[in-house]
Amino acid sequence: MSFWTLVPNLGARAQDDMREGVNILKQTLKKINWLKVAQVVAVFALMLMPVVQVYAQLQPNIGNTPGLRRDETSVNGLITTVINWMLAIAFGIAVLFLIIGGFWYITSAGNEETAEKGKNTAINAIIGIVIIILSYVIVNVVSNFVGRSGTSGA
Repeated sequence: MSFWTLVPNLGARAQDDMREGVNILKQTLKKINWLKVAQVVAVFALMLMPVVQVYAQLQPNIGNTPGLRRDETSVNGLITTVINWMLAIAFGIAVLFLIIGGFWYITSAGNEETAEKGKNTAINAIIGIVIIILSYVIVNVVSNFVGRSGTSGA
């Protein structure tokens, strides 16, 4: 898919200006010495490694951080963690579709079909985000309820 198919119905002058801008960007990117950029990034990453290690050692509740842990012992906790990760990925995809829909809506340039497509994509993405947030709340409420009911019967 070409960039120009994503930006429909621009005038010839606007398309020429955009092509010129893209060509300037390509020329600029060719002039950059990517080996030097990689070296600078690597040096900064190596400089930050001791800071990260010290910070990790100073954390008192390092075992209570969210994420997939090796010491997860309950099936309930493992299932909740996997579902939360899946919801986080779905949330990221929904935000991406919101951005795409907004881009289509803004760049429609008077084309009602593209504007409607962008508007529908953005609305559906917002609906998806609301459903994902509600799913997260429901999963955690049910997980806490199931986790408490399993430990209180001793």
